[in-house]
Amino acid sequence: MTTTAKTPDGTRPAAITGRTAIVAGNGLLPISIAESLQKQGANPLIIAIKGEASPEINARKHAEISIVELGGLMKILKSEDISNVVLAGGVRHRPEFSAALRPGNGNLVALYRFMRAFRLGDDGLLKAVIATIESYGFRVVGAHEIVPDILAPEVGTITRKKADQASIADMRAAREAAIMIGSLDIGQAAIAVGSRVVALEGVEGTDAMLQRVAELRIAKRINRKGGVLVKCAKPQQEVRADLPAIGVSTVENAVKAGLKGIAIEARRTLILGYAETIAAANEAGIFIETFAQEAE
Repeated sequence: MTTTAKTPDGTRPAAITGRTAIVAGNGLLPISIAESLQKQGANPLIIAIKGEASPEINARKHAEISIVELGGLMKILKSEDISNVVLAGGVRHRPEFSAALRPGNGNLVALYRFMRAFRLGDDGLLKAVIATIESYGFRVVGAHEIVPDILAPEVGTITRKKADQASIADMRAAREAAIMIGSLDIGQAAIAVGSRVVALEGVEGTDAMLQRVAELRIAKRINRKGGVLVKCAKPQQEVRADLPAIGVSTVENAVKAGLKGIAIEARRTLILGYAETIAAANEAGIFIETFAQEAE
């Protein structure tokens, strides 16, 4: 099978040939990738991450591993004649390095690289995982290289509703905060209400942050109406894994949080279930805007 798709910078990567393995965490993205590959006539190999993959993925999985079981992963990839690897879905739990110490689960050089990266945060750990996989001769590709039209489109409004002036001011404040925490490898999202940042994304994720804002409104800790959620890639983002994403649940939780809209980075944010997400936003009467990557 051969596929091509635009990358976050708008260029086209080298064609993807050969069989693809999906190392699947939680969320909808692994399912979207598997279904897209199957529609293209491919037979993807699904490897579920222990304690992370959804029931839908577990029902289709070929194997299940810890993210640090390097030897086991490489043996599976080689035995199944894999050419490409996609890292898809979230990982809620930090890896247990004791699994990597078992015989056959990877060499000491790779383990040392992982343990050093563990101290650098999620982005550092992802880069170490990718470097290790590629050192065995496999190609790591991004979800956007396989699933057509999953990336947020170019700058503009993609819903019927547009941002008003108050929301534009909220977007600026939240975007500045999101870039700041992204540079520290903390999170990819922030919420501003009345031009004031009221929430920053941490390890709990976007939906939990939105739920926290909803609770703050109920407790009357946030009195002003409106507000905007901003999601954008980290300045140092490894675009082949962990790009920011929104979906129907994001819209639903934004509505519960009393927000007027969502702003996401064009070409560097994934929209899971594009049609359904836009329809949900239109029905709820909130906007979704895309903005350009900040100039370096």
